[in-house]
Amino acid sequence: MYRLPLRPEVRSWASAQLNGFSQIFLQRHPACGALILLAIAVGAPNLLGGALLGGAASWLTAVRRRYAPADIEAGLYGYNGVLLGLLLSARFEPSLYLALLILCASGLSSLVLNPLLKAVRQHNWLPAYTAPFVGLGWLLLALGGPLELAPAPMIATTLQFGWVDTPLAIVRGIGQVIFLDQPIAGALVIGALFLAGWRVGVWALLGSGTALALALLQGMPMQAVLAGLFSLNGALIALALGKDLRRPWCALAGILLGVALQPGFAALGLPAMTAPFILACWLVLVTKRMMGLAQPAQSRTQ
Repeated sequence: MYRLPLRPEVRSWASAQLNGFSQIFLQRHPACGALILLAIAVGAPNLLGGALLGGAASWLTAVRRRYAPADIEAGLYGYNGVLLGLLLSARFEPSLYLALLILCASGLSSLVLNPLLKAVRQHNWLPAYTAPFVGLGWLLLALGGPLELAPAPMIATTLQFGWVDTPLAIVRGIGQVIFLDQPIAGALVIGALFLAGWRVGVWALLGSGTALALALLQGMPMQAVLAGLFSLNGALIALALGKDLRRPWCALAGILLGVALQPGFAALGLPAMTAPFILACWLVLVTKRMMGLAQPAQSRTQ
């Protein structure tokens, strides 16, 4: 039977949505995004609705505001919304009120990101990375009580330092970027990154493993280390800074900074999320600029 081809706007919407998922890991690759979407469906199906709703809301806001079509298609106005949808779905019980909050917060993330994109391109500012997600995430978590959102039940898992849980922490860390703590979900995310490029997958594994080793050497809380909560930032730092193949020390320095900075957020009473990744990358990039090693600012901000 003859099937009508998808209309161009439908293809564009689907591609932008999938790119939004892959942009969480600094990639523009629809197939990678599709596999990440599958990882969420397998590892935490209760988070899937929030992720899709957040991505759609941030995309729709960008479309309605007539932001650059190339940026929308690339998924730049998607990944912060996806992360906000995942965060809120992981922390609070599902409700119509929560869905409305995800819609509003994800749309706002696009409004916040747009001037940051312009600042990077026009004034050589530092990349925003996931800053809209982190800033809005902190605000929304603080407002959870006043807004009378019911906290989602947390399942405590005891992990043991040894030949099983320690290597699996590398896999968990990559999954924890999108709030997935199951090794099978982390493995699917790793597969998605290798689909985007073998160097991408290798850098993610190296970053996660290096952060794990550094966190263990620095005596960080064992349960948090084995759950991959330090490795998630290490993986993102490696993906962001590992692009400079001539200076691999940048990625190592960034991972070390990320691990060292992370306990500070707990001391402030703030969930770290991807904030150590952002701050560590900023510090390394500022240092490179001061040393005259920085390359011209790129349009990507994640």
